[in-house]
Amino acid sequence: MEYKILKTEVIDGISVVTINRPEALNALNTRFFNEMDDYIASIKNDASVKALIITGEGKAFVAGADIAEMVDKTSEEGKAFSELGQNTFSSFGELNIPVIAAINGFALGGGLELAMGCDFRIASTKAKFGQPEVNLGLIPGYAGTQRLSRLTGMGDALYMLMTADMIGADEALRIGLVQKVFEPESLMEETLKI
Repeated sequence: MEYKILKTEVIDGISVVTINRPEALNALNTRFFNEMDDYIASIKNDASVKALIITGEGKAFVAGADIAEMVDKTSEEGKAFSELGQNTFSSFGELNIPVIAAINGFALGGGLELAMGCDFRIASTKAKFGQPEVNLGLIPGYAGTQRLSRLTGMGDALYMLMTADMIGADEALRIGLVQKVFEPESLMEETLKI
């Protein structure tokens, strides 16, 4: 499959996938899920790949689902889109290697859910985190309610889910949402060391 959204490279046995839709703040769409599923399948049994790092191009890791794609979906199509995302993020756990989110900027909605599907989350000091779906009358569609409460505890998860407030990297570290925080210029270098 030819990738239009994902940029991939291997650095010393570590696969680095960059979500490359900066004009849309790397918003998740059906094409992204299809490309990511294809890429996961291509490395699943590749013994030369020792880890997978996922990051975003530009000022966002992923700023959520692509609302422009979702707006015309029926409820059944919306459910199918949600299941597509859930399956993709769950497939990270089927890899026998660590999957690491290098969160360079906004990780909102589906973007935070993508990060929470990874084994580790390493953030830039400029990263912002949030689950703003409540502002649209929705709840997170990719199992984010379950993952968030497992990572942060029920109180912090409920607060994020019910207020839609964004938090910074230091607060994300404090509540257990991320494991490490680095300056933007050293994020990838430090993540590659893990």
